[in-house]
Amino acid sequence: MTADAGRTANDGPVVDTANGPVRGLDDGTVKVWKGIRYAAPPAGELRWRPPEPPSRWSEPVDATRVGPVCPQPTDPRIPIDLGAPQGDDCLTLNVWAASDTEPGAGKPVMVWVHGGAYVLGSSAQPLYHGRALAAGGEAVIVTVNYRVGALGFLDLSEFGDGFATNLGLRDVLFALQWVRENIAGFGGDPDRVTVFGESAGAGIITTLLASPAAAGLFGAAIAQSSPATSIYDRERSRRVAKLFLDELGVRPEEADRLPSVPTAALLAASKRVFDDIPVRTPGTLAFAPIIDGDVVPAHPVQLARDGRTHPVPLIIGTNKHEAALFRWMRSPLMPITPKAIRAMFAEIAAEQPDLQLPEEQRIRAAYRGRGKAIGMGVARDIGFRMPSVWFAEGHREVAPVYLYRFDFATPMLRLLRLGAAHATELPYMWGNLVAGPKDPTFKLGGLKAGRAVSARMRRRWLNFAVDYTPAGPAGDPVWPPYRDPDRATLVIDAHDRVVDDLDHDVRTAWGDQVLSFR
Repeated sequence: MTADAGRTANDGPVVDTANGPVRGLDDGTVKVWKGIRYAAPPAGELRWRPPEPPSRWSEPVDATRVGPVCPQPTDPRIPIDLGAPQGDDCLTLNVWAASDTEPGAGKPVMVWVHGGAYVLGSSAQPLYHGRALAAGGEAVIVTVNYRVGALGFLDLSEFGDGFATNLGLRDVLFALQWVRENIAGFGGDPDRVTVFGESAGAGIITTLLASPAAAGLFGAAIAQSSPATSIYDRERSRRVAKLFLDELGVRPEEADRLPSVPTAALLAASKRVFDDIPVRTPGTLAFAPIIDGDVVPAHPVQLARDGRTHPVPLIIGTNKHEAALFRWMRSPLMPITPKAIRAMFAEIAAEQPDLQLPEEQRIRAAYRGRGKAIGMGVARDIGFRMPSVWFAEGHREVAPVYLYRFDFATPMLRLLRLGAAHATELPYMWGNLVAGPKDPTFKLGGLKAGRAVSARMRRRWLNFAVDYTPAGPAGDPVWPPYRDPDRATLVIDAHDRVVDDLDHDVRTAWGDQVLSFR
């Protein structure tokens, strides 16, 4: 037990933010402030409006417990620990810094945007506890809540001025503005901010890289398994909005009463719409960022290909067996069966008739020898790998890009036929390897190797935040930028290695045209 272990909340470090002072905890190794309100609770008339500043307070508020989770429907197929109860007062963030970090220290800042298919998750999840990343003192760590599901990504703007678009994105932008204004008091440098996220969180990051509203708010980015092409146009968003209103039993002309509809009814309707959309159109999401001509001016991947993304260094990559998690969950989000894949291509062809789809013969050749696993490979590549490669191919023209693939899997995950599935890199990146006594990940061994993978991955991510170069520990391979013609890619495994043009076969098969749903 450290000398500081017995401290009470009244003894904790106080930082005076622009909204008022907050008191955290210091365990002698890491200081933490949890549940800091960065925006007013988005309830009542603010439910579908852009975030607004909270009311200012004068006395230090208790920042020793995480704030409420954004209201969201639960799913028994996804038994995650959200870390806190749900509630409207959900626009909060958490800050970790090494105990010897003083105000004004000017340390790099890493701001985490959680994943969850744009419908679930929170910054309070134990997996995202920032102690291991912050303990070495290289960076200040921030994790952010934002609105999800219908509360964050339903487009009701055609029904009146009281409804804004892309609210989840606007929340993250508002939190980044809070970081710019306040992080110096926690020891961070507002001019050295790296945003990082996974899955939907990474999708938010690749979208913000193409958003004029994000200019100047961060200097580097890390996108882990970004569904970068899952960005929809206004016509699709209108169809989803009408489905949502139908589920609620609300006529379009009555939309102005939506702010007063009970949260439980909103969540039930959003769950039905979320489950229904991928059945109608395999591979699509009910709630995701949309091209609104404001926060999102055009498709982010296409903007990257046009050289119109913010010129900040980027780490981007995916996991080797992304689709395995969705097969294991029997989720309709990934079109793994041949029938679903054919339906997905038919939908793309219908929405983009001028787009030349890749030839089936080329696709089959690229996945030759995989047998029944061809569907898994196609699902992985159209959902995650190729969007990341397409984004990297464009963004490298404006800033350094570092492409990776995460391959490490424990014996248990291989036995379960999960391998390096979607999200399996997260415990290693955060340094939180064992989730609890019921976590089966290391039941058949692999913990020693896993700790080594985690140490290397955290070192690369932290070094990137420090000087935008993802250097590993001494003796590890140098990770070069992704450039033509070598297209160097870091393969993260029990032993890291750099492979030139790792994706040559699938990249050639899919071609240069960006396939996306509109």
